[in-house]
Amino acid sequence: MTSPTRRALLAQSGAALACLFGAGAAAQGRPLTIFAAASLREALEDIAGLFVTAGGARPVLSYAGSNQLARQIEQGAPADLFLSADEEWMDFLVRRGLIRDGSRRNLLGNSLVLVGPAGAQQRVTIDRNLDLAALLKGGRLAMPDPNSVPAGRYAKAALEHFGLFANLRNKIAASENVRVALAYVARGEAPFGIVYATDAAAEPKVQIVGAFPKESHPTIIYPVAITSFASHPDAPSFLSFLGSAPAIGVFEKRGFIFLR
Repeated sequence: MTSPTRRALLAQSGAALACLFGAGAAAQGRPLTIFAAASLREALEDIAGLFVTAGGARPVLSYAGSNQLARQIEQGAPADLFLSADEEWMDFLVRRGLIRDGSRRNLLGNSLVLVGPAGAQQRVTIDRNLDLAALLKGGRLAMPDPNSVPAGRYAKAALEHFGLFANLRNKIAASENVRVALAYVARGEAPFGIVYATDAAAEPKVQIVGAFPKESHPTIIYPVAITSFASHPDAPSFLSFLGSAPAIGVFEKRGFIFLR
């Protein structure tokens, strides 16, 4: 087993290597690189286009589960900014000295919904009386991995709040990020799924059949920060641009809650 001291040394070494790698990449014209939670895809693609139009560098956008991205950054992946779907994975990097001091801010909020295939007539009220296990009719509930992916952790907390998780534990189709869970429902591989409301809005092959009350799970917060080894000169500008009127307009159009 790796000791806490050894883990700390490995993290420090990874950060140092990432810093050296980033400096070399900048000299070779490495692009502005953004690591972002999968649920941000459409909004960030739009915002990146606006940033370029405003005179900024065209960013390279990499999407995955926040847990996967944080681990990649820990291992030295040359990301300039990190947009997480929860505070825990941002805290993970802060503890390892991989986030630039003073750059972190809570950017967005979201909500959690139950989705089914488009055209479904069924609507449900999510409370303690909902027999979601029976509703699956032998199928599985698609949701991100509740052990590591932010949307999955929010979903598990909401199901536990209503006493539903125990009966669903063996009926879950866990995925590596929220967009994969969404795809399971869109392709008909799962009858229902739990995703963010913004994901449901981005996929025409699904529809919302129920909404989880906000008090049923921890507040959904997307923090953003510059990494401690970021080398691209436009990293601070892109961070600032995320709070600009054009970017806020995009986020809100896509269904996110901008945290002013």
